[in-house]
Order: sequence, then structure tokens, then C-alpha cells
Amino acid sequence: MADSSRPGSLASSLRKKRFAFFTELLNRLKRPIKILDLGGTQSFWEQVHLELLDQVEIHLLNLKPVRVSRPNFQSLSGDARRLDLIDDQTFDVVFSNSVIEHVGTLADQRCMASEIRRVAKRYFVQTPNKYFPIEPHFLFPFFQFLPLEMKIFLITHFDLGWSGKMPNRKRALRQANSVRLLSRADLESLFPEAEIKAEKFLGLTKSFMIMSGW
Repeated sequence: MADSSRPGSLASSLRKKRFAFFTELLNRLKRPIKILDLGGTQSFWEQVHLELLDQVEIHLLNLKPVRVSRPNFQSLSGDARRLDLIDDQTFDVVFSNSVIEHVGTLADQRCMASEIRRVAKRYFVQTPNKYFPIEPHFLFPFFQFLPLEMKIFLITHFDLGWSGKMPNRKRALRQANSVRLLSRADLESLFPEAEIKAEKFLGLTKSFMIMSGW
């Protein structure tokens, strides 16, 4: 099973560069800063050493509460597609790292994007590129373009990516449908006002950073 958090891994290296860039953006803002992280955890921020940013309050929104132990973190329960209890432009920054590809259909992704744009004064969203040759969750070449039955066969017979082999067909089907990667054109449609910055590996676009309001 792949470990994307392992120091020196490709994902870890790209994450380090991404957060150096994100930190530069945050440092342009007046303190205090109120951040909503959709799908995040405290440990994620600790991995990139941003947990102690001065006068930065981080609200972690997930379907279920997550553990927090620092005073500048709060855990919220909710669905990124329907942030009904949050008023417009409540947060100085809405942040999301590799989440929008997991929320369901294109319609679900459109709902999440709309909510991000509504509750944020500015936002920073990261997501893998649909057209990068290695699918980043299953770590299999062009897995995202295979027929569903082929995906299920591979998941039920081989250790792929982070989840490992799943002999149970129902679980394999759920896993196969758990990711819907996005292209640049998709992102331009979902976030029409945003700047889209490509993250490169060997000259190919591995993922995108989508930003607005900075």
C-alpha cells in the first residue's frame, strides 16, 4: 500500500511546495485569520507545520467530528455540499486539499464549489488532474478511464494504492465510485473566477491549485 505521507515521497514533496506557496498567500493577510478546512484534520496541518501560525483559527469540517487538541482548532460536523448553517463570506479563507474529487457526481462537485465560493472571502482548493497518467488513489495507469467492471475486477484481485485488495464486490464497487477526478475544463466551469495553477511532475500536470480572492 502506498504511503503518501512518507517523507521523500512524491506526494510529500509536492505537498511541501504547495504549502510553502499557501503560507506566502496567508502572510499577505491581516491577522487574525479564520480558515474553514473542508475535509481536513489537525494532523494534516501538523504534517506541513502550519498548526502554529500566528493568530490563525482553523475550523475543520467533516461529516463526523475529528480529534482536535490545540486551542486554535475547532471541529465541525457538516457536508461540504450543503453549508446551510454558515453565512455568506463568514471565513477569510476556505481551504480544501484533495476532497472535491470524493464528494460524488459532477452535480455534487458543483454544489461544493458553489458553497466554497459563497462562504469564502477567498479560497484555495487542490485536486488531482484527471489526465495525469497514474491515478493518484489507486496508483494504476489510466485507472480513471477504465470501464467500471474492469475497475471492480482490479480492486477485487490486486492491492491498489491506499485501500488494498477488496474481495467483497459491494465494497469494491463503492471504492471504484468513490473518486471522480476533474480536468482543468471542469474546474474552470466550477470556479469561473479562479486562477488555476498547475503542479508539475516530469513536465506533466499532476494536480491543480484553484485560487480566488488573494
